Amino acid sequence: MKTIKLKNNSLKLVKDVLKDLKASPDLGIFKCVQCGMCTSVCPGASQTEYDPRDMIRRVLEDDVTVVDDDDIWNCFSCYTCNSVCPSSNNASEVNQILRQMSIEKGDGIQKIASFADYGDSFMELGVGSIPSKFFDIMVKDVGSEYMNLKLNIEDIRAELGLGTYILPEEAINE
Repeated sequence: MKTIKLKNNSLKLVKDVLKDLKASPDLGIFKCVQCGMCTSVCPGASQTEYDPRDMIRRVLEDDVTVVDDDDIWNCFSCYTCNSVCPSSNNASEVNQILRQMSIEKGDGIQKIASFADYGDSFMELGVGSIPSKFFDIMVKDVGSEYMNLKLNIEDIRAELGLGTYILPEEAINE
């Protein structure tokens, strides 16, 4: 385990994180003992190169390159890290602040652009759904079964005794 050496003049990133509006008053970033519990339970870490413990270490060491690291976008914001942290730290919250810093720099905008399509879809249909522009990606990732499901969803739901999930036209217009 690497020892973190904090220097008074190298805490700018930590201070920026702590003064952010989204930072909880009891955010325990200075209490982090680098035990790795957050990483051991993190679903993002189990599937990607994202490492919450390393991300916190980099913030504490004033490594501003963490804001530009693509791996911060692999956090699911599930707060599982917070639930197991013996120091009451919240890597998920720190990560969200770092993402906002990236967006403010203009670098993270491309990372969140695709989410706008979900908002557009919600506004158009009145319910959340996968935007049609992602169908080809879903077929590539899931297989042709995805389009079969998408095209036959009403029949499948009827066979299962479920009602329609499509909003009536008047509800959409409302």
